[in-house]
Amino acid sequence: MPETPSAVRPDVRGPLVAIRGVSKVYERGRQRIEVLHHVDLDIPEGDFLALMGPSGSGKSTLLNMIAGLDLPSEGTLSVAGRRIDRMSSAELARWRAAHVGFVFQFYNLLPALSAQKNVELPLLLTRLSAVRRRRNAAVALDLVGLADRASHKPSELSGGQQQRVAIARAIVSDPTLLVCDEPTGDLDRHSAEEVLMLLQRLNRDYGKTMIMVTHDPKAAEFAQRVLHLDKGTLVEQAGTSA
Repeated sequence: MPETPSAVRPDVRGPLVAIRGVSKVYERGRQRIEVLHHVDLDIPEGDFLALMGPSGSGKSTLLNMIAGLDLPSEGTLSVAGRRIDRMSSAELARWRAAHVGFVFQFYNLLPALSAQKNVELPLLLTRLSAVRRRRNAAVALDLVGLADRASHKPSELSGGQQQRVAIARAIVSDPTLLVCDEPTGDLDRHSAEEVLMLLQRLNRDYGKTMIMVTHDPKAAEFAQRVLHLDKGTLVEQAGTSA
């Protein structure tokens, strides 16, 4: 992983992510919509977890809470022993920058920037020098197999290559968690398999803890564990052969 000035890795005792009795309710006028219902879940460090379920099952809401993008209506959520459900918006923003890498379905790359500059973006929030930023971005691009595409802009890359640039951007600050929301949803089968193999390698060889939302059973096979949600409740857990 690239070197960063982030805080020393926490001494994790017990699960890296501990979710207890978490519910999420949205209120729209007089309507009350419960998206998650008393979810309990442990995610150990080094896990590769796939979250599956029908549309509206709560899987993306749960992912967003783990990533500090949303807060539970009730229950507790701890990451590396820290209660992120108690953090303010400003504290959560700082925590995300230091501890979470994001991979989205549609890459979210800036079209005017090269692959190298896109990967460097999270490091602009650190105190790293320009030289160190370039070096770390180069290491991340090499890890995803795109060292020779560093100067290319997104329009000059295939969909699979763009997603690998997005993964390089997600890992460049060596985050505690890597959260992936339908990372292969916009890719053809061959490109999707390349991306999933890369995620699996980052998990197995570098110990990255990953949580992936997917609707694709083939994608879920690359994870160590698969959890299914239905109407906001965990209903099934199954191992995979990955």
